[in-house]
Amino acid sequence: MRRFGSVLALLMLAGCAQMPELPDLPSMPEMPSMAEIKQRVGLAPKPVSPADPKTQMPGLELRIAILVEEQRRRLDNAAKPLAIDPELSRVARRKAEDMAQKNYLAHAAPNGDTAASLLMEADDQFQGLLGENLAAQHYTMQSGVTVDEFAGRFLKTWMDSKPHRDNLAFADYNRTGVGAALNGDTVYVVQLFATDMGLGERKDADPPGKVTSFDSPAAAKATPLPLDPARLRGTIRGRGARR
Repeated sequence: MRRFGSVLALLMLAGCAQMPELPDLPSMPEMPSMAEIKQRVGLAPKPVSPADPKTQMPGLELRIAILVEEQRRRLDNAAKPLAIDPELSRVARRKAEDMAQKNYLAHAAPNGDTAASLLMEADDQFQGLLGENLAAQHYTMQSGVTVDEFAGRFLKTWMDSKPHRDNLAFADYNRTGVGAALNGDTVYVVQLFATDMGLGERKDADPPGKVTSFDSPAAAKATPLPLDPARLRGTIRGRGARR
C-alpha cells in the first residue's frame, strides 16, 4: 500500500514538472467612472463656454431699466412710470461706447462731450431736465457677463450711493434710456433720465422752461416702450460709480 502511494506521488510530481509555463496575463484595465461612461455615450452635459459678452449687452440694458423701474416704485409710489425712449437709448449707448473706447468714467468725455451735448446734437430743441447715472464693473472672459447678476450689481452700486439713488428715484422723470458697452475687461453702463419730453409740434409761443423736447420728426415717429416689469420680465442729475 505504501509502495503504491509512493508511485502515485512520483507520477504526480513528474506530471507537474512537465507542465508548460503559463504566459504573463495582461493587467486588467481600470474601470472608467460613471461620469466618463456617460460622457462617452453622450449622456453627460458637455461644458458650456460663457456667451460672448458683447451679445449680452442688449439684455443687460433692458434688465437694468426694468430693475430701476421696480426700485422707483418701491422708493416712491408717486414716481412717474418710466418709458424706454429710443433717442435717449441711442445717446446712452453712444456715451457708454465712448467711455469704453477711451477707458474713462466721467460725465464729460476727454473732448468735453457730455450726454446733454450729445442729446442736443440729436435734438437741438430739447429743453427738459436730464439726469445721468454711470457705473462700471470688471468681468473675466472665463465667467463672462451674466445679465441678471450684473444688472443686480449695477442697481446695488447706485442704491448704495445716496446721490445715485436720489437721481434714479426723482419722481418727475418719465423717460429713460440705458446704454452698455465693453472695453475688454470692463462693462460700462449709462442710464439717462428725462422729464416729460412731449412729442408734439414745438410752438414758438411756448413759455421758456416748458418741456417740449423731442420734437424732431425722427423722434416723433418713435413710440416709447412702456416699462412693464410683469410683462417684460424674462425677455429681459448725473452721478458715476465704479465697482
